Amino acid sequence: MTLATVGYLGPEGSFSHEAVTTLGDVTAVAGVTLGDLLADVANGRLDQALVPLENAIEGTVSATIDGLVFDHDLYIEREVVRPIHLHLLARPGVAMAQVRRVHSYVHALAQCRGLLATMSGIEVVQTTSTSQAAQLVAESAEPWAAIGSAMAGELFGLTSLAQDVEDHPDNATRFVLIGRDAIAAPTGHDRTTIVCFQDADRPGSLYGILGRFAARDVNLTKLESRPTKRGLGDYCFVIEFEGHVDDDVVADCLADLQAHLGRVKFLGSYPVTGEAASTRRAEVDVARRAAADWIASLRARVRRSE
Repeated sequence: MTLATVGYLGPEGSFSHEAVTTLGDVTAVAGVTLGDLLADVANGRLDQALVPLENAIEGTVSATIDGLVFDHDLYIEREVVRPIHLHLLARPGVAMAQVRRVHSYVHALAQCRGLLATMSGIEVVQTTSTSQAAQLVAESAEPWAAIGSAMAGELFGLTSLAQDVEDHPDNATRFVLIGRDAIAAPTGHDRTTIVCFQDADRPGSLYGILGRFAARDVNLTKLESRPTKRGLGDYCFVIEFEGHVDDDVVADCLADLQAHLGRVKFLGSYPVTGEAASTRRAEVDVARRAAADWIASLRARVRRSE
């Protein structure tokens, strides 16, 4: 059996590499940039890619969401949420006081501002990933350090000068598995992501979009505006909500939006992590059945003409 090829932001030892190991039997392929990974899925060089979409501290990963919204027609098939613990890594024998430069990915650097503020006189250098930073430090004879994962330290033979240096201990990243053609099967514990493009900027336009979800008791989990890149003040809305396109209520909501907006782009319905979504969906289903029974009881009392 041929295993699916799944790309991740490399090189080996990145948090994306850690996340892809949770997918089971796949052929993991390291990529250089998030844009390259999405393009490789779109053109068929990869079956899928596991890419970071959102971080608990830094928010949405722009390169991922913009690639999905504007550059490619791909689907989110699954999400993987991973805790993020960062370490200050250096070659064996290098002491904290000797470090003159710290390398890491831009989001990792932003998540360790407290540590960096205590290291006076250092140069901070951005890399394409935390694992690339570890690789650069391992290959250099200079007293440099990298901020990265414990896995990266092990792979590149580095020691930890300081552990768990992230500013917030509950930091986590949500990764999404991106595919080309198929929409994931419904599980009863799903999330759907869409993008709403307005045909005109007018008062109440966002309210009109959100009202269609509220009218159907569809619970939103995220709402974010993104510039359309067509000029200042021109925005689209990325909306995540509970449910699957295969659910009648979700399908009805999407059809209503498509009929009244300039364009709706569907980014996927997929299983989610955690129990909140399934609990909420069950509660809504119970409430809907109770409401239907109430209406039926009232209609049964209507006098019919002879």
